[in-house]
Amino acid sequence: MDYGKFLYEKSKSSKEQKKKQKVIQVKEIKFRPGTDEGDYQVKLRNLIRFLEDGDKAKITLRFRGREMAHQQIGVEVLNRVKDDLSELAVVESFPSKIEGRQMIMVLAPKKKQ
Repeated sequence: MDYGKFLYEKSKSSKEQKKKQKVIQVKEIKFRPGTDEGDYQVKLRNLIRFLEDGDKAKITLRFRGREMAHQQIGVEVLNRVKDDLSELAVVESFPSKIEGRQMIMVLAPKKKQ
């Protein structure tokens, strides 16, 4: 076998391996403490879709103005999301305190068996 054919076979096999790989992306959904039920359900549906596709999900809870005084509402929203997605996702990081004007929680999909 000549060297040119060897290089061709090697590049072909590496392209096949690349094609089979799944790139995990981090998708972000933004919530606010006052997010109502309809909007919450739409955002939850999108989170479910992201997790079923195998992507990680980053939930950002943004506070504005006087909302900063009611940070416990933000924690309740994040806990609600965590409970609603408990069958699909594992919490990678849960915010212990507010960072700047936002709280960030990262979810990873559970391993399929």
